Amino acid sequence: MPEVHNPNLQSQGSGGGAGGAGGDFRSTMAIMLVVLAAFLGYQYFFAKPKPAEQPPAATQTQPAAPSAQVAPAPGQKTSAAAPAHPVKATPEISASQESELTVENELYMIVLTNRGALVKHWILKKYFDSSGKPLDLVQPEAAARFGSPISLFTYEPVLTSQLNQALYQSTATGAHPTPVGLIVAPASVTFHYAANGLDVVKILHFDSSYVVTVETQVLRDGQPVRALVEWPAGLGDMEEFAQSSMIHSQTRTPSYFAWSLDGKESSQLAAKVSGNNTIDEPYQYAAITDLYFAAAFLPANPDRTTVVTLHNAIDLPSNPSDPNSKKTPDDVLGLAIGDTSGYTKLRIFAGPKATDVLSSIHSIGADGKADGPSLEPLIEFGMWSFIAKPLYLLLRWMVKHGINNWGWAIIISTVVFNLLLLPTRISAMKSSLKTMRIQPKVDAIKNRYKSLKMNDPKRGEMNTEMMALYKAEGVNMYGSCLPMLVPLILLWPYFRVLQYAVELRQAHWMWLPDLSQPDPTYILPILIIISMFFTQYITPSPGMDPAQRRMMAFIMPIFFGFMLLHYASGLALYWCTGNVIMLAMQIGINRSHWGKEMHEIAARRSAKKLGANPKTIQGRR
Repeated sequence: MPEVHNPNLQSQGSGGGAGGAGGDFRSTMAIMLVVLAAFLGYQYFFAKPKPAEQPPAATQTQPAAPSAQVAPAPGQKTSAAAPAHPVKATPEISASQESELTVENELYMIVLTNRGALVKHWILKKYFDSSGKPLDLVQPEAAARFGSPISLFTYEPVLTSQLNQALYQSTATGAHPTPVGLIVAPASVTFHYAANGLDVVKILHFDSSYVVTVETQVLRDGQPVRALVEWPAGLGDMEEFAQSSMIHSQTRTPSYFAWSLDGKESSQLAAKVSGNNTIDEPYQYAAITDLYFAAAFLPANPDRTTVVTLHNAIDLPSNPSDPNSKKTPDDVLGLAIGDTSGYTKLRIFAGPKATDVLSSIHSIGADGKADGPSLEPLIEFGMWSFIAKPLYLLLRWMVKHGINNWGWAIIISTVVFNLLLLPTRISAMKSSLKTMRIQPKVDAIKNRYKSLKMNDPKRGEMNTEMMALYKAEGVNMYGSCLPMLVPLILLWPYFRVLQYAVELRQAHWMWLPDLSQPDPTYILPILIIISMFFTQYITPSPGMDPAQRRMMAFIMPIFFGFMLLHYASGLALYWCTGNVIMLAMQIGINRSHWGKEMHEIAARRSAKKLGANPKTIQGRR
């Protein structure tokens, strides 16, 4: 519902005291620029506070019950799920050669390797990269340097390397592998390695959802080692890291550390996250995310949770389209989570940040059941979520109920919002007309005080007289400004929806291949400039100051066009649609008896102030 406000919707005086055209116009422009500054600056400079760093918490004496394949540490109590008899020393166990297993359901295909018991590929079947292939959440270059998902993290580099390079024996239960090594979920895969006093077990449980349950325990000489499960090297749309990629992202993929602590959700940009920072807190979940995908860890025992934030970087060309441009570091965010007891059981969600999916996944609550906070807050609509979320739900409802295209849903919703605002715009036009009618009286008051200096106390009497005049005539000098704020206020929620709703990723409309990315043809920014200019051109301007007129007629359209050149094309589609509607409305206003009267008043004032050959551009009917 964007609009550039009719200059006549301001007081039409020649400047000076309160209520004049200059004062009202400057107030309006100040409001516009403040809102725009907030819109542009918020995403770059707003950062949420980092969770307080705590010293490692004391290890609990009663660990969670491991599965039958995972031995509890000596001296610890045995739960009902664990073997009742003492566990014998495990003989040396390892595989003779590296092998792979593939587990899949309708949503993903996960390729596991027994070297390190790691994930080599975590492929989402329903989402695609820019080349049209199913999206792999594991970025090969980053994984090769910093590690792969489901690897183990310890505070001993040599031990960590050994755990993640060993050849584990693997067994699958609940399903029989096909001849090509494919396992269809639901199923479980157990990796076991034992040598030189080490005994390592890692069990992965797969079902029909995006969630994988992981159990791990590392024993050294019979004693538990604090080993954490990690996702060390980012996820999702990370094509800018692919050195051989022919398609370069226009912008680098932002990433975040997100969490729920004591029922309170928050997040932090990657640049603000410390590397190798250990935090012992009762996390319901902790996650790394990009705009559309997340890897979230949900520990089975939040009270015994250890979180380690991993922050690395890869040098990339500053200009993605020029591989030879100066290289600058880009963040690669990772995460490791474990249990202070040494036995870790957790669930890992790795998939899209879709509302229906995230709202169905809950962390462990105070009663030990999965009824704690859901993962839905990972979709960060920000401080305007009370507007952005209903807007998103409206667009999604339209797409599911006949529209079937997000671009058309944006256009139709913009038309609807403009129709809903039509009464306020008519009211603003009437208020503007009243202001224009009493402008000679306003000018007479100003002329009586024009000889006074700006700091003269009697200037207050002028303002008092003018306010009394406005009240007597029933004029609200700010009433005509309010309708223009609504489109600006909606601009930010639209931006958040287009930036964070995974359904808009790669959503096409007409010539636009992806509504979440800038218009590659620049057609929409050009249409925005043209439509805003013509709206200003046909809008009456009774003797407005030439500098102000140029700003409204030229600078503002260019400013908006250039701004939306670099933002999501869906946002530009919203703004351009609103501009076309505003242009049509202005044509209708010009043909109404109110519009004709406004033009006549504007013409008289222009002739009186500027003479027979005015230098400013006058609106046409």
